Amino acid sequence: MHTFIQEYIEKNKEYFQEVSKYIYNHPETRFEEYKCAAFLANECKKLGFTVERNIANIPTAFKAIYGNGKPVIAFLGEFDALPELNQQPNISIPERIEDQPNIGHGCGHNLLGAGAFAAACAVKAFLEVNELSGTVVFYGCPGEEGGSGKTFMVREGAFNGVDTALTWHPSPINAIMSLPTLANYQVAFRFKGIAAHAANSPHLGRSALDAVELMNVGVNYLREHIIQDARVHYAVTDTGGLSPAVVQPHAEVLYLIRAPKNEQVKGIYDRICKIAEGAALMTETELTIEFMKACSNYIPNRSLEELLHKNLKIVGTSEPSEDEKTFGKQIWDTFSKDEQDFSVELMKGFGYIGDGSEFKGKYVADSISDYAVTDELFYGSTDVADVSWVTPTAQLTAATSALATPLHTWQMTAQGLSSFANKGMLRAASAMALTGIELLSSKEKLKQVQEEFQRYQQDHPYTNPIPPEVKPTTLSGKKIY
Repeated sequence: MHTFIQEYIEKNKEYFQEVSKYIYNHPETRFEEYKCAAFLANECKKLGFTVERNIANIPTAFKAIYGNGKPVIAFLGEFDALPELNQQPNISIPERIEDQPNIGHGCGHNLLGAGAFAAACAVKAFLEVNELSGTVVFYGCPGEEGGSGKTFMVREGAFNGVDTALTWHPSPINAIMSLPTLANYQVAFRFKGIAAHAANSPHLGRSALDAVELMNVGVNYLREHIIQDARVHYAVTDTGGLSPAVVQPHAEVLYLIRAPKNEQVKGIYDRICKIAEGAALMTETELTIEFMKACSNYIPNRSLEELLHKNLKIVGTSEPSEDEKTFGKQIWDTFSKDEQDFSVELMKGFGYIGDGSEFKGKYVADSISDYAVTDELFYGSTDVADVSWVTPTAQLTAATSALATPLHTWQMTAQGLSSFANKGMLRAASAMALTGIELLSSKEKLKQVQEEFQRYQQDHPYTNPIPPEVKPTTLSGKKIY
């Protein structure tokens, strides 16, 4: 089994690297990944998958199916990019690609999507050669960045019938992403006032910008009175205009509220809504609240994680080339001392176990972390979490960037097509494929994974955190259906 997967990935590695390169070179933000979704769906068709487009009523969501019967093993692929991260690949200075929108793969979703696709293809090939029953499904999952695409997909039943799901994420380390994550809500607060000349008739105006500022001050006072593990972030997305001589008649602030549990997020959200209402009262402005998206906290499945870790160890790592070490050092040198000192803590968020001593004098990871069950939190969020509430789910991370590289940075984007990143992508694909094949081949192992999931589910009923009337929204604010 291992030899088959190893040979399949090696034989087709240039193809999967080209898939990643296509996604990298066609960056698209949430729910507008039209080129990348069409490209991946067409590649699936060429390889013999049956493709269903527009699942969950999302034009850029799809699933590609091969096989028949149970079990059904899913691989989750993403392909959305981030704004403000246009960056030339394979250089260690910030430099834009000319004649391309200011969008880039600062979270490595070109690698994520191509790696999950490669895993699904490898499992399909194994089923074909060995004439085995079972079904492999590759899900094209749009809108992870600020859109919670999978949460919408879960709400619409897109993962019904799936027996287990596997995915991964690029990072500086090789490990199992075993930490629970934070649930979140993303909400826009819009204030409507009355314009007036700020000098000769300010008394006639009602400032929406004042309302935003008062709201933000109120929420800052709230921070002392929420639980330690909660996070509240905001961005002023509409200041009402550019002239200080005008009483601004409209303004908007976008909030992202996080906490370990859905009900904790809701409690904080309810309080923030009251603060917004107070700001509107103080300024005599009108308030509109738009709930945009949410995602739950991630539920680890320890049985599935152990299996995935075993296979990650089997796949192993290779010695980085001298060029890869040099590039890693160049990227490392772009970080401040504080960022370099934080590198071990950054890796721990991705599931790394250790004190970082094995990386002394190194700038790229060349080992696989041990695995340990932990209840520590990862202070980030993912829409993979909602999949984990409806089917057993596990995710690994593979080293695709230099140590200390944070996500959502130009440095991450710059490394997205590197040979080191490609190796990490294929490592992740191989480990996921091996795990998928084991689950297809062993009723015992699948039963153990599912029984653990069912035990948790009995005591923790799931409610999708996105209200039924809320629709996915693009970065420009356009609703997609």
